[in-house]
Amino acid sequence: MEIDTQLLEGHISIEAALEARTRPIYKILIQQDKAQSSRIKRQQRQRHLTHIQQMAASQDIPVQFAPAAEIDTQANGQSHGGLIAVVGPRHFVSMGDLLHNRECPFVVMLDGIEDPFNFGQAVRALYAAGATGLVVRPRNWMTAAGVVARASAGASERMETAVAEDAETAADFFRQQGLQIACTGQTESTSLYAADLTQPLFLVLGGEKRGITRSFMRNADVVLEIPYGRSYGYALGAAAAAAIISFEVMRQRQGAVTG
Repeated sequence: MEIDTQLLEGHISIEAALEARTRPIYKILIQQDKAQSSRIKRQQRQRHLTHIQQMAASQDIPVQFAPAAEIDTQANGQSHGGLIAVVGPRHFVSMGDLLHNRECPFVVMLDGIEDPFNFGQAVRALYAAGATGLVVRPRNWMTAAGVVARASAGASERMETAVAEDAETAADFFRQQGLQIACTGQTESTSLYAADLTQPLFLVLGGEKRGITRSFMRNADVVLEIPYGRSYGYALGAAAAAAIISFEVMRQRQGAVTG
């Protein structure tokens, strides 16, 4: 049976996959001359390589040294830094697992984002701001593991992630678990900075083109609008919206704790 494999490139993505253990890693390739030069000139690179080799050994993952031509042939681009990993599909958890041992969960569904780099950038912002879980559709950008992992600086490997058929299915589940259901939009909306985001929250963020359906907006507990500094008739990209909203959630919750 043919094994479904993908590539992770660069030490940030590979370290994240090794630490998170959210997918099988079949082997790691290190460029020979990179390994040699790093011992002499690049102490920081050597620390990363040593850490990766130690983690790989503890997980019985083979590490091979390969010439630059072999690495370049297998890699998707030239920014791999002499380090690639052959990996399997991402493991997902259940939506219930995203709530396990979470006092005040903040779960986000990214729905309809049409570019893996933008998807990864959005995950990066969500993870940095403290989102506790991610929900994606069955067909999602996790299949473009290399791009997503690099764009997210490894956050896509670390973030607990579940799968739902659609936003409505996920919202029904989380509403039953007591979470507030939120999305972005401009119809009957509330300013992001006027909304109470300190309660357990499930947020749906859509892509620039497909956005959130009207039926979902009607059933959401709150529709959030990001105020602009001037008149401008275009939506923000998903990554920008994810960053603005998730850090406002963080700000409010930290204020609630310290206040």
